Amino acid sequence: MRDLGVGFGYLVKGQKWVAKHGRWFGFGLLPGLVTLVLYAGALVGLGYGADDLAAWATPFADDWTSPWLDVLRGTLTALVFVFGLFLAVITFTAVTLLVGQPFYESLSEAVDRSEGGEVPESGLPLWRELWISARDSLRILLRVAFYGVLLFACGFIPVVGQTVVPAVGFCVSGFFLTEELTSVALQRRGVEFKERLRLLRGRRSAVLGFGVPLTLAFLVPLVAVFLMPGAVAGATLMARDLRGEDGDADRDDDAPEHVRHDGNLPPSGGDQGVQHLPH
Repeated sequence: MRDLGVGFGYLVKGQKWVAKHGRWFGFGLLPGLVTLVLYAGALVGLGYGADDLAAWATPFADDWTSPWLDVLRGTLTALVFVFGLFLAVITFTAVTLLVGQPFYESLSEAVDRSEGGEVPESGLPLWRELWISARDSLRILLRVAFYGVLLFACGFIPVVGQTVVPAVGFCVSGFFLTEELTSVALQRRGVEFKERLRLLRGRRSAVLGFGVPLTLAFLVPLVAVFLMPGAVAGATLMARDLRGEDGDADRDDDAPEHVRHDGNLPPSGGDQGVQHLPH
């Protein structure tokens, strides 16, 4: 249970970090705003078409009398929209991270820099990083789709479908949402997809403490956009913890400029000013 609080703590620390370094907050908003417009249109379309989809999927019920026909199709319509929302929560992060790969990678590097120590770099060209990110996001999407279909089917079970299934769904969403966010920092460290999953499973409670509240918050319109920069910052802090990296999160802000950065947009010198600790 303690790890739940640890995970939530990283979420809070990430939001505090971008609040303290305001230029990075604005920098990180841009990809989310672009993605939000696309997803808002898709969800509106689903909202209008869910009832038609429910009617198309249940032709056998055309001759049913009221209220059973309305109950069946009303329930199915709600489940279709919830399933779409479930996928939107997961894929929103993946698409936003893909669109904003250069933005969030720079933000993640700034968080590493502010914590002290080396700032890992993948050394890969941008097109290669985008390809790896898209490939790994597809792997996540396939897993989410599998769990989504399974939970969708379980939603028809009386009582369990209206209580346990939604709770499990949020946990699944939270886990994979955290995977997507931590991948920004872990990919720079050369951690492969399967190894990332292994690290997250080893700290499952912390992962859920980070991801589930974020998933719930992402259900509120516009909140996902404004929380994304802080979520990436918090996920970077969690990635450092998962990797057992030592940092100096509480170091004195009055330290000389040659041993710290102020957290604003990085200078053109890349790692200039980074304090390298001995291995």
